[in-house]
Amino acid sequence: MSKAKLAVFASGTGSNYDAIIDAINNGTLDAEAALLVCDKPAAKVVEKAKHNGTPTFVFDPKQYAAKELFEAKIVEVLQEAEIDWIILAGYMRLIGKTLLQPFEGKIINIHPSLLPAFPGLDAIGQAFDAGVKVSGVTVHYVDAGMDTGKIIAQDVVYINDEMTRDELQSAIQQVEHKLYPATIQKLISGGESS
Repeated sequence: MSKAKLAVFASGTGSNYDAIIDAINNGTLDAEAALLVCDKPAAKVVEKAKHNGTPTFVFDPKQYAAKELFEAKIVEVLQEAEIDWIILAGYMRLIGKTLLQPFEGKIINIHPSLLPAFPGLDAIGQAFDAGVKVSGVTVHYVDAGMDTGKIIAQDVVYINDEMTRDELQSAIQQVEHKLYPATIQKLISGGESS
């Protein structure tokens, strides 16, 4: 059986992309990173993808008159690459229906909080500023809302009074880098249904 083909969507440094590549390389994730989609041409993740031999589709949203137009182009690229799953890994855009419909139930995201708490941008800062003692990481299906899709997996990070915001971010990223590849492996091997 051929390996599941993943398209990783990222906008920044790509630490979760790295974790996925590491899991593929060490044999704990039985998939292929078949495509990187990035909406920021200068993002570090683009260089990482080139270094790892991952094909890329890099675009500048400002070059398109509307979101539907760049999403239609993304769908075309995904279908050409025969992508099975879309893995959002720090992709800082809401997915619209142009992309949601053809890949419904096959788009997942990782979010640095225990959803439904602290959705949206800067979830780590939101949790830190709220003074909560427990935060964590959520992997969820993507729907039309912001971080509102069905939860697939969660893991907790405990926050102590001495912890700085940077230390909390580091602790959350360590959990992300284990939970995301493990959850993707469960999904592609049929361990979780949409």
